[in-house]
Amino acid sequence: MPADHEKYDGFVDALTPLCPPPGAVRTVRWAAAEEALGTALPADYKRLVETYGGGVFAGTIWLLEPDCPDPMYDLVAQTAERDEILADLWEGGEEKPAEIEEGGVRLVPWGYVEGAGHFLYWLVRPGTEPEEWTTVLNEGRGPLWEAHPASCSEFLLDVVAGTSTSYYFADIDDMVDPEDRYRFMPTSHFSA
Repeated sequence: MPADHEKYDGFVDALTPLCPPPGAVRTVRWAAAEEALGTALPADYKRLVETYGGGVFAGTIWLLEPDCPDPMYDLVAQTAERDEILADLWEGGEEKPAEIEEGGVRLVPWGYVEGAGHFLYWLVRPGTEPEEWTTVLNEGRGPLWEAHPASCSEFLLDVVAGTSTSYYFADIDDMVDPEDRYRFMPTSHFSA
């Protein structure tokens, strides 16, 4: 395994003692998901989903997963929905972040924030390997965007550990019930 994959595996490895995984998870058909999205997915995301499945970290950040029976939590379904929503917002005059103005750049959602409606995206640039994608947060009820040079597993680790530099997660202890701070709840607990 290349060194960059080991780096991202380290974020997942550091997350598991803080936020224990549930055990058994749904099997994902990665090739089908990547074909539907038209892009490969980052190795750290695959490792997260294979370790945790889809669900909510720290009572606040939902990790989307491919093949989820509930479209609300399905990576492919949410990608299509977010594409439509963002296109409508931008067509209606909301300003696009400068990073998205580059040709061929797209956003693929990997998570969202419970209650606030913020979405977490990968910034997918042409010619950029999935392991080099960064996380971009879009404010749920406003036009603000935040870019974080972090993979999804690193971003989640920072939030759970309380070391996030995000404006939206700076006071995680004020946002999250102490019982949920280090808990992961799989999607199966919320959907039929």
